[in-house]
Amino acid sequence: MTKKVVTVDRLTPYGEIVRLLTERRISGLPVLTMGRHVAGVVSEADLVAAEDSDARQARMEAATSVRRGLPWPRHRRKDLTAGGLMTSPAIAINPDATIPRAAREMHTHHVRRLPVIDENGELVGIVSRRDLLSVFLRPDEELAQDVRELLDDVLPADPGSVTATVRNGVVVLTGRPETPEDSELVPVAIRLIWDVDGVIDVENRLGEPAREGGGGEGAAKRESLLSVEPPEGLRHLAAPPEPGDASPGVTG
Repeated sequence: MTKKVVTVDRLTPYGEIVRLLTERRISGLPVLTMGRHVAGVVSEADLVAAEDSDARQARMEAATSVRRGLPWPRHRRKDLTAGGLMTSPAIAINPDATIPRAAREMHTHHVRRLPVIDENGELVGIVSRRDLLSVFLRPDEELAQDVRELLDDVLPADPGSVTATVRNGVVVLTGRPETPEDSELVPVAIRLIWDVDGVIDVENRLGEPAREGGGGEGAAKRESLLSVEPPEGLRHLAAPPEPGDASPGVTG
């Protein structure tokens, strides 16, 4: 998340909001009350909606003035403030929220940013779509190390029976757990792997026979021990690797 957040209060006028959005090259601002409490968020979409509403009202008043012979009405956009423009209550998350959780919130509520608030409701930062996507730039070596450590913790009997290979953010699990205890914990391990920052996909090839060159009888029928669906939020964040990407894989 970004800790230095550009904010406004309820009385900030329309023109000042436009200036901040333009100068800072951002698309939305938290609206604070009582110092650090988030009352709502004002975005470009809110300004556009107000512009449309203001224009419609101006046209109606102008038509009425012409019919009645009254003075031409003045534009009221200058009277709009953040308190009247904002979307409230704000869709927010806490500092401990996972990447998939933040992605799900953004997708569900059709927002581009989420204020991050503490247990007292005070603003501590803001996370944007760009912030979420940046985690997918982590090197495969780092991902492989994190996944290996996770497997060592979750599969106590024989963690070495499962191999994790990472390429372009995609984790491929191969091998075969040797004990019933580890087999039962594999679904838990896979779901935890999805929570590792930077993981784009998890391919479960556990229980498959070793691949042989030349196909034919050596390519035995695949048999997967289990199948775990990815968290919904990540489906809307990360795209699959580009075709033809020849970057080497990393084995953890």
